[in-house]
Amino acid sequence: MLTREWTDWIDYWAVDYEFENEWQSFRTRKERRLELVSASWPCLPGRRQLAVKVVDIFGNNTTKTIEVMI
Repeated sequence: MLTREWTDWIDYWAVDYEFENEWQSFRTRKERRLELVSASWPCLPGRRQLAVKVVDIFGNNTTKTIEVMI
């Protein structure tokens, strides 16, 4: 079977805080495990922009930017 979990369809994902590449997880040919929890980092309270980028196994690239209140 090609996939067993929804995460089998993802090859890469990243979390960007204020559009700086802060964290990413990706598969390689040797290491197929994908981290599903991003690292945390300190930031000042207030409204912030957070971008999440995902690339699936077909090479489709999707980015979603949301505003969060910290």
